[in-house]
Amino acid sequence: MSKSNFNRQFILGITLVSAMGGLLFGYDWVVIGGAKPFYERFFNITQSPYLQGWAMSSALIGCLVGALVSGYLSDRFGRKKPLIAAAALFTVAAIGTGAVNNFTLFIVFRLIGGLGIGLASAISPMYIAEISPASMRGRLVSVNQLTIVLGILAAQITNYLIAEAVPTGATDDFILNSWNGQSGWRCMFWAGTVPALLFFVLSFFIPESPRFLAKTGKSEDAFSILKRIGGEAYALQEQKEITETLHGTDSKIDWKALGSKKVRPVLILGIVLAVFQQWCGINVIFNYADEIFTSAGYSVGDMLFNIVITGTVNLIFTVAAMRVVDSWGRRKLMLLGSSGLAVIYLALGASYFFELKGLAILVLVMVAIATYAMTLAPITWVVLSEIFPNSVRGAAMAIATTALWIACFVLTYTFPILNKLLNASGTFWLYAFICLSGFLFILKKLPETKGKSLEEIEKM
Repeated sequence: MSKSNFNRQFILGITLVSAMGGLLFGYDWVVIGGAKPFYERFFNITQSPYLQGWAMSSALIGCLVGALVSGYLSDRFGRKKPLIAAAALFTVAAIGTGAVNNFTLFIVFRLIGGLGIGLASAISPMYIAEISPASMRGRLVSVNQLTIVLGILAAQITNYLIAEAVPTGATDDFILNSWNGQSGWRCMFWAGTVPALLFFVLSFFIPESPRFLAKTGKSEDAFSILKRIGGEAYALQEQKEITETLHGTDSKIDWKALGSKKVRPVLILGIVLAVFQQWCGINVIFNYADEIFTSAGYSVGDMLFNIVITGTVNLIFTVAAMRVVDSWGRRKLMLLGSSGLAVIYLALGASYFFELKGLAILVLVMVAIATYAMTLAPITWVVLSEIFPNSVRGAAMAIATTALWIACFVLTYTFPILNKLLNASGTFWLYAFICLSGFLFILKKLPETKGKSLEEIEKM
């Protein structure tokens, strides 16, 4: 079908609304990095790497729960209602995290925000994949990653603008009693309320996924949405293929089917790719930016500015990925990312080992983020959103996303511990080994899926 027949304005509109889950995901995930030097002193946890790790990783427990229940919710209630629920959770978390005065309540609201992230991270890319024409699906699912990156950059810029300048050599007491230590970190979290409320309101206006409607017997509603996406001929062809792949299934979640010979290899592939996206190690640069840059000789003020630079690089190369994902293909980009990061981490580890300072570290960090942003970050979500069969997509996506958040929890919690045991050099060399292992797995196991409909991929 000609691309000109697609209702691009409608498709892009509902894609952007759904992808606001990614925007809040990115903001909530990274805002804590800029607030970290200040809330740690407020809650008096600067001398405890375990409490520091818990503060950073606690949201991941919420992510894990949110991802676990996303399969049931999306297959029981559709894709739209859980997105509305995620928006409500983001709003509550943004308000609550900035309002608390004790560490326990801080953790509670981080857990609530994590629930929103878990739901949005599983359902947003799946919803976009299910409303996207095959020729545009890579770019449209990558919009979700783009909004994640925009959320990350928004958090980084917000943190930089809110934080007052910190004098070089400032003591813990000075920072604690400054505006940053008392109020600044709160405003960083509160700023997330505006996009969260906007996401909540707009989510009521998007349609339900046509593939979910077809699965639950609402064929006329599904046809109506498909027709609005691409016209009558497109709707007839898509509905025919959807009906064929759903033949013999019902609307209930078939957990046994996940272990069948047909689904199990694809599920294992999805789990490994999801885990690898986290264990490639890039997220520690966002979450522990203060340790990484201060150990390279930068002050707290310089660190906040450097974080904005890395966020800008992240955005530029995510846009680049969107331009090539449907032409270069998923497999090539995944191989490029895993091999590239392995080489960069070897160099980054060597830089720390030989005690290089300043610009050398910043350049290597930017190159690592650029590589990740153009490859593993968006392409993993594209692949996960399209490889699972229609009949079990919600449950399979939930399992893969849960594996991703378990891996992310392990990564985030263990970094300060590994950094203490292995130093920065040994930690990045460990991530280099993981990236090499990921390269070999992708080379052997991942097929190319570009240009194929979800139903064509299922038949492969």
